Amino acid sequence: MMNKNTNLEIVSKSDYIICLGAMILRDNEEVKDLILEAIAKNEAEFIYMHPIDDIDLKLFYTQFLKYEVGSEEGVLALLLDFFTKNRSASLEKYLNDLDHGYISAESSAGEEEFEEMIERSLDKKTKTIIIGEDLFTHERVENLYSMIKAFEEFTDFNVVILTNDEINPSETLEDVEELSSYNGTVIYKYNTEEDDSFVYGSESFARVAKVQDKDNIYLNYGKDSLQKTFKLDKNLQGTIAICGVNEEDASFLSRGYRYKQVKIEKVEE
Repeated sequence: MMNKNTNLEIVSKSDYIICLGAMILRDNEEVKDLILEAIAKNEAEFIYMHPIDDIDLKLFYTQFLKYEVGSEEGVLALLLDFFTKNRSASLEKYLNDLDHGYISAESSAGEEEFEEMIERSLDKKTKTIIIGEDLFTHERVENLYSMIKAFEEFTDFNVVILTNDEINPSETLEDVEELSSYNGTVIYKYNTEEDDSFVYGSESFARVAKVQDKDNIYLNYGKDSLQKTFKLDKNLQGTIAICGVNEEDASFLSRGYRYKQVKIEKVEE
């Protein structure tokens, strides 16, 4: 059975850890501490998979695989392809029918990066994959969950899931849908105990959004609008900004997928 986040001790005992779909330093301090413990005690390989690089993790991860926002289904399909063994006939057919070139190109997750992951996993005794909240807010969550179950069944990984939501998997693995494109300005919601009035973004984000440090801005998403203050963060890269919200937040940032493609409008003084 997959471990919910009430059973995390396996993380600290692992010598090979993949973290997929969680901004772990900001999302879950307990899991972050367990990963660092595994690195310190077991010299664990730590592979961090996320669309946003985290400069504060650079000292700890041994490999960073950056994939495109919205492409989690493709990334999981590639993980299945590279790591599963002794597959069922149905899983073998499913993986043979995948358009590997399309998935790799659209997700920006190169096959050579997965080959490096395999190389790093050799001779490791306790392997764990941590699946973050990004996947469980994705519109294809039922198929993603079925993929995760197949990964657990046909690999020697422990699977730790960072969600308390009840999820009903698809009855069979479905084809990877056409992967969405998130262009322009994108906001990522991470979990925090206190709601944050700031949106943190890189210089690249500021240029694309045409904003400056400490500008008051509106985040426009469909018919919804939310006022925040932009704060330049030189530790961030790319055109994905981040915003912390607490569990009581009811804004569009907390509904559905954790990434939102928004239009930025400066508040007129």
